This record gives sequence, structure tokens and C-alpha cells, in this order.
Amino acid sequence: MGSLTPNDNEVIKSPMDKRSYKIVHLSNGLSALLVHDPEIYPDGYPLQSEERDPVEQGEKGKEESGEINGEGSDVKGEKRKTSASSPTKQAAAAMCVRMGSFSDPPNAHGLAHFLEHMLFMGSSEFPDENEYASYLSKHGGSSNAFTEWEYTCYYFDINREFLLEALKRFSQFFISPLVKEDALEREVLAVDSEFNQVLQNDSCRLSQLHCETSTPNHPVNKFSWGNKKSLYEAMGNGVNMREEVLKMFNENYHGGMMKLVVIGGEPIEILEDWVSKLFIKVKAGPPLKMAIEKKITPFWKQGKQYKLEAVKDVHNLDLSWTLPCLHNEYLKKPHCYLGHLLGHEGKGSLCSFLKAKGWAASVGAGVGSEGTHRSAFAYIFAVTIQLTSEGLEKMYEVIDAVYQYIKLLRESKLQDWIFKELQEIGNMEFRFAEEQSQDDYAVDLSVNSLFYPEKHIICGAYVYDEWDPVLIEHILSFFSPENMRIDLVTKSFDKESTAVQYEPWFGSRYIEEDIPLHLLDTWRDPVKIDSSLHLPLKNEFVPSDFTLKSAKLLKSLKSAKPKCILDEPLIKLWYKMDQTFNVPRANVYFLMTLKDAYASLRNSLLTELFVDLLRDELNELLYQAGIAGLGNSLSNFDDKMEIRIWGYNDKLSVLLSKILLIFSSFSPAIDRFKVIKEDMERAYRNSNLEPLDHSAHLRLHILYERSWELEEQLSTLQNLTLSDLLDFIPTLLSQMHIEGLCHGNLTEEEAINISNIFTNSLSVKPLPKELRYYDKVLCIPTGASLIKSVNVKNKPEVNSVVELYFQFEQQLRGREAIRLGATTDLFDDLINEPFFDQLRTKEQLGYTVTCGPRLTAKVLGFCFVIQSSEYNPLYLQNRIDNFIDGLQKLLDGIDDGTFEHHRSGLIAKKLEKVPSLVREADNYWDEITMQRYNYGIHEAEAEELKTIQKRDVIDLYKTYIKPDSDKCRRLAIHVWGCNTDVADVVKMQQSPWKVIDDIGSLKLSSEFYQWQH
Repeated sequence: MGSLTPNDNEVIKSPMDKRSYKIVHLSNGLSALLVHDPEIYPDGYPLQSEERDPVEQGEKGKEESGEINGEGSDVKGEKRKTSASSPTKQAAAAMCVRMGSFSDPPNAHGLAHFLEHMLFMGSSEFPDENEYASYLSKHGGSSNAFTEWEYTCYYFDINREFLLEALKRFSQFFISPLVKEDALEREVLAVDSEFNQVLQNDSCRLSQLHCETSTPNHPVNKFSWGNKKSLYEAMGNGVNMREEVLKMFNENYHGGMMKLVVIGGEPIEILEDWVSKLFIKVKAGPPLKMAIEKKITPFWKQGKQYKLEAVKDVHNLDLSWTLPCLHNEYLKKPHCYLGHLLGHEGKGSLCSFLKAKGWAASVGAGVGSEGTHRSAFAYIFAVTIQLTSEGLEKMYEVIDAVYQYIKLLRESKLQDWIFKELQEIGNMEFRFAEEQSQDDYAVDLSVNSLFYPEKHIICGAYVYDEWDPVLIEHILSFFSPENMRIDLVTKSFDKESTAVQYEPWFGSRYIEEDIPLHLLDTWRDPVKIDSSLHLPLKNEFVPSDFTLKSAKLLKSLKSAKPKCILDEPLIKLWYKMDQTFNVPRANVYFLMTLKDAYASLRNSLLTELFVDLLRDELNELLYQAGIAGLGNSLSNFDDKMEIRIWGYNDKLSVLLSKILLIFSSFSPAIDRFKVIKEDMERAYRNSNLEPLDHSAHLRLHILYERSWELEEQLSTLQNLTLSDLLDFIPTLLSQMHIEGLCHGNLTEEEAINISNIFTNSLSVKPLPKELRYYDKVLCIPTGASLIKSVNVKNKPEVNSVVELYFQFEQQLRGREAIRLGATTDLFDDLINEPFFDQLRTKEQLGYTVTCGPRLTAKVLGFCFVIQSSEYNPLYLQNRIDNFIDGLQKLLDGIDDGTFEHHRSGLIAKKLEKVPSLVREADNYWDEITMQRYNYGIHEAEAEELKTIQKRDVIDLYKTYIKPDSDKCRRLAIHVWGCNTDVADVVKMQQSPWKVIDDIGSLKLSSEFYQWQH
């Protein structure tokens, strides 16, 4: 293998990690991290049938023969079977190219992003535009890419047998992209549609304001998204776009700029052989050096504050300080130490102080992961504060509190015990890291390869290795008022001010002002530090016992599914000990059904207020637990309150006991009631501002029997008082039913003890079944076509949405329901890529073009969705209808081999190993919350798929989706953007569409599916 040079640098991995790693360097400068995952082929990698080179063989007949390397044939040519007890995993790859939006030329903003798009549009060896996407789709895979400021990352995953063929197509991205003229014009529209999706996004607007107001000629002083205006203007000014794209590609896409990661089940030697032969064809270039700080002018003008008009009803205060690049200080992580303290939410913290004052709803601090915040030019440290209305009036006092805490940090001796606590948590998280999906892991490793030495590619993000108080003090010196930028994103904006300016790309209104000098003087050295501010206490939730309970359990007692170990009138408990992941973690989820919580709109809002106030009361406790690896959430839906705790099992029961102790005696106070109610009102006002959210909400509002208009919810909420809530709580908590899951590193006795925490803490009567709320879903009449049209809620929103929903059948227990679900999934797998290719890639209707199944309270359906900034809903509906009309021909035209690939690919996806303990718990919990309790649903669907034929898929289409079918039942949601006219909906009133004028009247005259237990 002459194209490789040896490398002795071993990648440090967790002792729990079963994967093998090897870094190879090709002679063209490309560096590749090869990952052998033994769980991809848990029964052993298949032997090969012929002594021939799988990389060099021709295209013809590869898939049909089943004889290429990776196709899964043994010496005799018979496919090796994987036992049902050995779930497999997908293969994946990612490529990071050390070039991003910083490299955009001044005459073509967004060119790097545009180049990313163009690499998907065919290569010399695979010229068809959708060849790559089609191949991945046919074999259970997916792909994506993103452009950051300093790099661009491409990635995919695929069923294990097809990694080699996917790599052949993937490698050509970086060798011979076609960059066809006709594709150029279409992809400009795709980039423009992508930009229009974020046009009304406050965080994106703020990010671009940072760029717009940065120092002139600074690399960040540009528009990285790109849109039709920036790219067409470049062409209008004489720029040959194809030449510019190819120039950028040829100058930057060479081996020395590339970090490849390949994750496969093949032995490392085979992966090495594939990579060396496929990627050696990449243009040679000098090896990439580790990122170093670039000396350059400051990011921003000093002493400035900016007010940016918000789209949402928010008051978000961002304080930003420019720090030197800290890429090379990853073993010391001084910014993480400071972020931990400034963003802490425990007792004595800045967050606790501001919330007690009623000035803030939340506080966050640290260096963001996005490119502008973490580049070779600088690190940007930000403190982000969600202000209340009172906090907005006291903004300068809020900033003064921030500088009081900074002064506290300067005057307090730097605490090595805090660093050691972070070190202990980091080491623990690295040792027992939960697996991600394969493509996400490939992306992380590829990005890490740009910033960490080879041996630290995996552990670099976790490790706190060197305590350096001098460095921390040096970094703290940059937290001066003179080095601070203030950004206030607020709905309270003076539009009439003569100081208003317009950011040119988003059109955002903003005001730039000098920070008053007397405030800079005050903040430089606050007169005093409030006595309630202090450093955090030691974290009581950091675990110390990592014993695996399953080691003492006989293998014969292993349970594949959760079992019910307690079923009483008050509480029902499901339990499963983990014997798969073997980590000292557990998941404890409980659903508490509360009396009359969803009996009326008023009750539902009072319940939501109660849960939000309880979460606020618990915040300091839950935050400490979260830092120590005990993730948690407290939420409500319908008549239920849900408590979830996941993470290290050692202190899990301690946390739950403390939660329930506070819960059992909780009584909200007036000061927090005002703040939480204001925050809740703001959340309702901000709901449905995004058209995709609006369309989904409307569909569900129509389908669910008990559902309320947002305007009605908001007006009712505004009239609620603390007295109303205090009067309601005794009824709410007088009766309940509790259902839980204990899963992971817990014995059955420990699970019972956890359930006893509930029964011992709560003095409450059982809530009988007949008093619990059960969702009912509207049964669309046979042959009906209903349509609801609305304008966008946010008046400047340019995007329109069409969501076309087909209702199938209620999913009850039994084989028939499993078969219908499996057939629907296979239908989706067969049509998803053609739908995207036709309506997104070819017709360029919009950036979001998707379809898929919907399960609404056990009622199965299917949705087609398009969001577009160019076309109105009538046109989009017409194009969806046209695609649906052609589905018969599309399905008939699928040959047996292609159908089998899709079916076997979907089976493999159903049987894919769940990547982590928490994901497994989430799957079980979904079955419990749906009260379906089919814990082996994926295996049952995979088994059913083996007998599903193409005619079954066609029959599903003819029965439920083909418009002339008696069983075709449709609901169309049209959300009309600001550049369209909703009055055009009159054209839809012709048969067969029936316009929904009043949703309440529709429900009164409709039948509903009855909930089936």
C-alpha cells in the first residue's frame, strides 16, 4: 500500500469502547480515521467468495451478484444470516474540509455554502444528480452536509453491506464534481430557499448583525448563508459562477485540507484498502497544520451597544467578550471553567440572584460551538440572559450584577477543587460516554480531527488535564467593559428613532449606540458585591459507585423486554435491568395523571402554570444534578405530569426523593407566579410564528377532539390569578395515577424502592380509569377532502406551507395493525427520495420537501409537506397532487431488485441496534405513554416486512391515497405567506374540497375514534 505512510499515534479511547481505531495518511495529504465497529457485524464479518479487488471491479452487475466485498456472501456464495439476538448497526462516513465561509470572496457572498450544495449534483463517474441520494435511500441510508466558518462537513450513513459502494460515490464529491450549468441555476434557488427559512429567526438575525457590524475587512464581515441576491448579483456583475465554484474547489479541496472518518464493520485492513484506493485520487496538497491563533484586528468596535428588533416577543440580552484563540488550551479549558461559574444556576449564582430579583427567566454562559464564536481568529465568550419585562427596564442593573460576579471571581482565590470536580465529571463522561448515531459520531470525529492532536480526537472535548490558574486569570482579564459588546434583541423597539439602521441581508432594524462612559467606569470596578452572590458549593450528585448490578444476575434471568412488577390502583411499574450496554446508568421515567387537569381550557392552563412553577422551584436542585450527569426533565401534557431522570444511577434515588419532598409541600409564591405567568404568556404569543409549526398545530387542532385555539388560550391565561391556582391545586392533587419505568443499572428491589418514594411522599388517592383523559381523534368521513387555509401569523413571513394529510386506520393491537404500519413505512421508503428529487431538486419548489407517516393517538396517517418562499399554497398543492397521481406509474416501474433493496434496507433499519441506554428507554417509554405496550414493535414489523410484496404497497396507495378511492380521506392545511393572497382559496371550493370555516362546528358535526385501551 504505497500510498500510505505509517503512523504510531494511538487514539486514546474509553476502556468501555469496543471499537478499534487507526489513523492513516495518504500520500496526497489526506488523513483518515478508520473505525472498526464489531457490532456492525456482531456474528463476524463474512468471508469473501472470490479473490478479486472490490474497489476496482466495474459497476455492472455488482448489486445483482452479491459478490462484492461487503455484500455479505461467504465462500460458497450463500448469504450469512444474522441471528435475531444480534441486532446490527449502520456504517457511516464523514469528511471535513478545512475551508468554510471565511474563504468566501468579497464578490460572491455564500460561495462556500453554494459549493457544498453543488458537490451533491453529480460527478464524472456518477453523473446523475440524484445517484448518490438514490443509492443511499435504496439501502437504508441518508446524507447531509453543513458549512461552518472554517470548515465544511459532508456525511452519510447506510446499511452495513453497502458501505463500499457508498464510499465510491462519496469520494467522487472530492475528486470530480461536474458543477453543471443547469444545476447551478437550480441550486442558487435551493440556497435562497434555505436562507428564507431562517429569514425570521432571531438568533440568525443576531448572528448576521454581528457580522455586519464587525470590523471592516475582517473575515467575519460577510454574509455566509448566501441567497439569490448575493449569488445572482455576483453573476450580474460579470462573475462566472461556475468558474468561481471550480476555482474555490481546486484551491481548497485537496488532501492536505481533508479529514476523513469511515466507520464500518469490516476489519481495519479492508477499510484501509478501500480508503487508500478511493481517496488517493483526491488532488494532493500540503498536510493541514493544527489550528493556531491568527493575529488580526478586533472583531467589533469597542464600547458599543446594539438594539435589534425581535421577531418573537422576547427580551434577550447578550454580553460578548473577545478572547484569544484557545484551540491549543483544550487540556486546560479556562473558558469552560469560567463558563461553569458565570452560567451556574445553583445557590449563590448570578442566575439565582437575577431570578430572585424578578429580572431574568434564564442565564447561560460560555463559548458557543458555532464558528464565529470558536475560530482561529478569536473565541467569543457570551453571557446570555432572558430578561423579564422588569429586567428589561433594569437592563443596566442586570449588567452591573454580571460585573459584580466577575469581580467576585477576580477577588476570590481561583478554586482548584472546582477544576477537579469538572475534571472528575469529564473523565466520567468520557469513560461511560453513551453512543450516538453512527453518522453523528463520524461527524464529531471528523470535526475533532481538525482541532485536536490525533491521540486526543476522541477525548479532547472531555479532558481537563492541567490546572493553570495563571491562564484563567489572564483570560479573566479580557472580561472588561471596554472589551464587551452589548446586544439586546427585543420586541420593545423604537421603530421611529432616527438612529434606526437596516442590516442589508435580513432587513433587520437595529440601533447602534455608545455605551455611556459613566457605566463603563461603574462596571470596571463595582462599588460592592451583593452578599447573596458566592461561588457554588460542592456538587452532592457527583457519583462514586459505578458497580454493575447485572454482573450478579444469571444470564438465564435476562429479560428482553420490560416487565410489569407492580400493578396497583395508585401505581403501575415497569422494570428492565440492562444487560446490553453495561454502563452504570439508569433511566427512571414516571407519568402522573392528575385529577381534572385537562377537563377544561382553564384547568389545562392552571395545570401548566403549576408544573412550570414547580420546575422553577426545583431549578437549583435539577441544575446541580444535571452537571453531575443526572439529566432530568419535568413537563406536562394533557392531564399528565411527567418526571424523567436519566444518567448515573448512584445518586438517582437521592435526587428523586428531593424532588418529591419539594413537590409534596409546594405552594407557589406571588413573585414567581408573576414571572412564570409572563413567560408562559410570551410563549403562547410566540407559538406558530414559523409556518411549519403553524401547519402542524392546525392539523392536530383539527384532529384532536379536545384542543383549543391559541388566541383563546392566551386570553384565558391573562385572566388567571395566583388565587385561582391556589384554589385549584387541592383538586388537582387529590387523586392521581402513576405509571413508571425503571430501566438500566438497577435491581428489581431498587426499582420497587423507587416506586415507594412516590407512595411514601404523596398522600393521595388513586384516580380511577374513568376519570382519566383519553385523546379522541376526528374520523374524517369516507371520501372527504377537507381544507383549512390561514395567513401566516408573522406578517413579514415570506414562506407558505402546504401539509396534505391522508388518514388511514386506527392502529389497534394485532398483526393487522403491525402489517399496515410496516407497509406504510415501506411505502414511505420507496417514495420519499423521488418526492424530494422531483419537487425539491428538479422543480425547486422550496427547501423543505418531505413526506412520512403520522401516528395521532393510535390513528395512522401519511403526510406530504412543502414549505416555499416562491410559490403559493394552491400551486404547491397542485404539484403534490400531480406527484400523487403519478405514484401508480412510479410504483409499477420499480423492478424486483430495487424493491428488494428497499425492503431489506428497511428491515435492517428496524433491527438496527439502539445506540444507547437512554434511547432504548425512550423507545419503551413511547409504548407506555401510548398505552400500546408493544415493546418488540420494531422486530414484529421487520418480521412482517419479509412477507410484504410490491402489490401490497400498491394496494395501500390505491386504498388510502389515490384520490378516486372510496377510502381516500384527506385534510389539507394551507398557510399563506405574506407575498400570497389567501383569498385565492376560493378556487379550492370546487368539488371535491370542502373548506373548513369553523373548526368548532366541524367537530360538533363529526364522529371521533374512541380511545382503545
